Amino acid sequence: MDEIYWLALKNVPLVGNVAFRRLLEHFGTPEKVLSASESELAAVKGIPAAVVASVLTHDGSDWAKKEWETTRKNSARIVTLQNPEYPRLLRHLPDPPPYLYVKGTLENTATAIGIVGSRQASGYGIATTQKLARELACQGITVVSGMARGVDAAAHRGALLEQGITIGVLGCGIDVIYPRENRSLFAEMASRGALLSEFPMGTVPLAENFPRRNRIISGISSGILVVEAAEGSGSLITAQCALEQGRDVYAIPGNIHSTNSRGTNRLIKQGAKLVETVADILEDLPQHRGESAPGTSVTRVTFSPQEAVIYSLFSTSTLHIDEIAARSALTVAEVSAILLRLELNGIITQLPGKHFLLA
Repeated sequence: MDEIYWLALKNVPLVGNVAFRRLLEHFGTPEKVLSASESELAAVKGIPAAVVASVLTHDGSDWAKKEWETTRKNSARIVTLQNPEYPRLLRHLPDPPPYLYVKGTLENTATAIGIVGSRQASGYGIATTQKLARELACQGITVVSGMARGVDAAAHRGALLEQGITIGVLGCGIDVIYPRENRSLFAEMASRGALLSEFPMGTVPLAENFPRRNRIISGISSGILVVEAAEGSGSLITAQCALEQGRDVYAIPGNIHSTNSRGTNRLIKQGAKLVETVADILEDLPQHRGESAPGTSVTRVTFSPQEAVIYSLFSTSTLHIDEIAARSALTVAEVSAILLRLELNGIITQLPGKHFLLA
């Protein structure tokens, strides 16, 4: 139960991430910080007198015990800076979170790529995201994103389709499902990937939380890929965080007439690497340099005559189920059953509003 001391120290007013780290480096453990005398605390370089007074006068032990119990009841755990499982790149930031709330396992974070983009992504954005996430997962690269609708959800689902590792970073408590339509994705991530948050249990998804969330996405990752982003979007904040942290920034070029492409196209103008295939990312990763663009490991499927008819209708655009039924001369019920089989085989993707697209 050492985590209780970590929780208690972080709960002390004025003890932010930088002060926490300085105290930890000086004393070795949060328990020793909380039991230190005034003179011992005052001797720590870079710790103001106000922080010393706050540590001496604030008792966060009751809150910490309740928080630890709540974390356990929600099948989550605390991963501290001193835990080997804590993401290596994140640990090396000047102000990393002292600990993370985690569901799942944080294995293989040594090579990770963050994928971010619009919540109102186009069919092109969703398809491109899912394809690149699948191909990264095929190469053993962890896909990191923010669990939002649109590009984020497509990135996670693409990695999961290849049985790959993917990490969802939340802008709320790890016990809060946001957005609600991603409930099934949350459950799958907790069992097959990982969910993490730096926010206490029960924290609601306030707007001011997401820049902090974005900083962790880039902090875990070797590079950030921006798929679709309007000017002033949160995805561009993530890209800026990545640059400040010394990470690579990649961008997918988009339609010059689309507002969702203005942010990505501007990033390319400013020096972000234009990505057309996953090889454009792999060549910057030391262990993958010199490799040709990989193929995905999509299961080979033998189509029935009706499935072949429906598959032949797709190109790069989305189709509504009613349009598919009309063009295939099948009933909506027949089309629905066929689309479900194709979706389960990873061949098509369902978008909101009964629209479908090649995966």
